[in-house]
Amino acid sequence: MSQATEFKDQQHPQWKLDRQTVDTLLAASDPTDHNLVELARLRVRYRGFPGARDIQTDLDKVLEQWDLTEAGLFEKTRQIHAIAQVYRGQSSKRDDWS
Repeated sequence: MSQATEFKDQQHPQWKLDRQTVDTLLAASDPTDHNLVELARLRVRYRGFPGARDIQTDLDKVLEQWDLTEAGLFEKTRQIHAIAQVYRGQSSKRDDWS
């Protein structure tokens, strides 16, 4: 296997929907609880994923825009999830992390 083939980026099956979410996050000047948990969810989904570099880069930009570190984001979202059901009206039986 050649080195170029070995490191070929993959297309994530959720890229199209996630791209729309990331664009919404980029446009948000003040993060809501929902936006924070969406950012955290996508950070987890794309961590270490061999592809979707545009989304990964834009997720970094959103963190920077909102003056957050990843650790700070995850701390905030743990607090949000502890006191509220963020995805009300959506199936709570289905996790959408990967």
